[in-house]
Amino acid sequence: MKNVNIFDELRQFGPQANAPAPTLAEAEAYCSDLARRRQENFTVVSFLLPRALRSHFYNIYAYCRWADDLSDEIGDPAKSLELLQWWNDSLVDCFAGKASHPVFVALHETVRQFQIPIEPFADLLSAFRQDQTQTRYETLDELLGYCRRSADPVGRLILYLGRCFSAENARLSDSICTGLQLVNFWQDVADDRRRGRIYVPQEDCRRFGVAESDFAAGKCTDAFRSLLKYECDVAERYLLAGRPLVEIVPNKLRLDIELFIEGGLGTVHAIRRANYDVWTARPHLSKMNKSFIAVRCWLMSHLKS
Repeated sequence: MKNVNIFDELRQFGPQANAPAPTLAEAEAYCSDLARRRQENFTVVSFLLPRALRSHFYNIYAYCRWADDLSDEIGDPAKSLELLQWWNDSLVDCFAGKASHPVFVALHETVRQFQIPIEPFADLLSAFRQDQTQTRYETLDELLGYCRRSADPVGRLILYLGRCFSAENARLSDSICTGLQLVNFWQDVADDRRRGRIYVPQEDCRRFGVAESDFAAGKCTDAFRSLLKYECDVAERYLLAGRPLVEIVPNKLRLDIELFIEGGLGTVHAIRRANYDVWTARPHLSKMNKSFIAVRCWLMSHLKS
């Protein structure tokens, strides 16, 4: 399918478009199509997810996808901040019952049905705004603070969809989402560097002897391999620490959460197979690997039941 171009989307649905508000059915179809047109590390919504939840997963994904593209694909931090403010204003309007953008028309119904608060959505936008002004992180703790707003809200939203949000479930979900965010950072070191960002903590770079000039050169030195090995090990620990959530949440969510975890672990393994060379090519899961993970998770879930 044709990939999404944020500039085409803005021409049709942006702040200057003045497009008429779609019906709920049209808005949900837009969100579903948007999700299907994007290529992610792992399937956004598995075909095994209960049909009643799929449209709501798509609606939340569409919100996140737009926000992420407004942050990363515009190419001008000042313009991105302006558009992210528009997206934030649209979010506030959505919670006030006023929506015209297809994403927010669809999202309003999801928020209403599952009684989702505004905070997870707003936290995501605060992280994307931070991306426009902060391009380096001194410590892992500082980076984890960013992850708490850039990744963890997504897992919390999924818990709301499963009607199983609790403090303990949120803690485990946060661990999974932080792990996934870290994996994505290490997978995308080259792309982020081209955007002027380095998410690898600066104190870790110094510890392993990797300088800013090494990132600029884009060479996979022995020091860089040691650095990325360390970072991948950290991400893996977060993913594994959240795994008990799979046994706690309702059956309707278990397989998809297991797929997210295994997709993250699979990407860690892909980086390791590439001997931590994320400069020559972006390590990723092949379609065959994704299929193998899906079948394995499905078999394990049935063996446990």
